[in-house]
Amino acid sequence: MKQPSEGAKLTISLTVNGKPMELTVEPTERLLDTLRYRLGLPGAKEGCGEGECGACTVLLDGLPVNSCLVPTFQARGRHVESVESIAPGELAPMLRCGATQCGACTPGVVVTARWIQQHPELTVDRTPRELMAGNLCRCTGYDGIMDGLAEWMNAGADKGGAAS
Repeated sequence: MKQPSEGAKLTISLTVNGKPMELTVEPTERLLDTLRYRLGLPGAKEGCGEGECGACTVLLDGLPVNSCLVPTFQARGRHVESVESIAPGELAPMLRCGATQCGACTPGVVVTARWIQQHPELTVDRTPRELMAGNLCRCTGYDGIMDGLAEWMNAGADKGGAAS
């Protein structure tokens, strides 16, 4: 794909949390900013702005990405899922196990945990802790996150596979 020229605006179509939409964006606009400030989806947080902390993690075509590193125009024709796409009831295992404290990392942790929960085959070659490695947390010590993820995965297995 040809890179847009400086100052040019781009009109793109994408799907966000199951809703198709069309947006006109600057070439340098980050997906994180589009979600938070244009679409009113403040779940993804800016932690480091460098793709190191995972607080801004969203699913792009089903894969976790740091939305602070993705120019919005690169989401053209793609599906974006933010933490807002997850039903509150699905989060019960994470809450019950103490996976959240201050909340800064929570959206990215939850989105990544959902990705793992939806794809248990990922844990054949990697541990859930390894798969969560891109999400930094300063409060929980990770045990609550891992316990919540295990419970969430078991809840999906009890329903005949991963929940969607």
